[in-house]
Amino acid sequence: MKKSAAKKAVKKAAKKVGFQYKADPGSYVFLAGSFNQWNPQAHPLGETSVSGLFKTQIVLPPGKHEYKFVVNGEWQVDPNCTDFAPNDLGTPNSVISVE
Repeated sequence: MKKSAAKKAVKKAAKKVGFQYKADPGSYVFLAGSFNQWNPQAHPLGETSVSGLFKTQIVLPPGKHEYKFVVNGEWQVDPNCTDFAPNDLGTPNSVISVE
């Protein structure tokens, strides 16, 4: 494999991406998005030692991924995200770009 091809392969590698959401302590928080067929229970966030702060890390391939948090059954955009895309329901999805 040539060096330029090897560099391109490295650039296309999936990356571990962290997500966090602040909710009431004891809440049920999940991550749903284009990367898991919008399954509202596929990626639970664990509550950290900071009461009410929920976190998870998942591996995502390069590209743009739309997502929302599901907090106690309610779909929420990421309040820390600045990039959004409209969905078929007329509400925004948060967008993360992985390079």
